[in-house]
Amino acid sequence: MSFRDYSHEIAEESRHNETLAYLMFLAGAVVFIGGILENLSLSGEPAWFLIIPYRTEPFAGALLGLTLTVGGVFLIILGIAAGLHYSRDRSWYMQELRKANSPNEEIKDNRIGKATRKKTKGRI
Repeated sequence: MSFRDYSHEIAEESRHNETLAYLMFLAGAVVFIGGILENLSLSGEPAWFLIIPYRTEPFAGALLGLTLTVGGVFLIILGIAAGLHYSRDRSWYMQELRKANSPNEEIKDNRIGKATRKKTKGRI
């Protein structure tokens, strides 16, 4: 396996992982909204911590809502962090792939340039 093929495989894998990170972010957003709606539906006037509503009385649904909200925030943060990480990895592999392909492109361009110069040499 050449370095070019290896770079293609790794860039593909990183793109797949970036898609999974995006899906993790979306799942976190859904769980976060579900937790907020759970807490808001339990009580008419919940206590608030920044943007997170919670109920102070012990109640099973309140624990579920708080768990969903905190879990959603955690998944959102992890999804963003993983997406940025895999995006940066893929950019490094793509740069290496461009470096590996650039000498081949220069050789090809030189051949094409010489061929066109030979054809146009007699016409000028």
